[in-house]
Amino acid sequence: MAKTQYSFTTDPDRRGAPTGHSVPVREVRLSAGAGFVVAICGEIMTMPGLPKVPSAEKIDLDDSGRVVGLF
Repeated sequence: MAKTQYSFTTDPDRRGAPTGHSVPVREVRLSAGAGFVVAICGEIMTMPGLPKVPSAEKIDLDDSGRVVGLF
């Protein structure tokens, strides 16, 4: 579940584990590669996924020793 890290609720002002609250789910995302479903709650931002091939694989040295393949 993706929500605020400060509380079991989706309200960042209600710290800890308050009672008598509900957790509204605003979106559900499938992470098929990881094999799970993520419930997005509140106004949390998620990180983008990573590419299949890392950019570091394009970095190399040319014949004169200069770095090539950087952004």
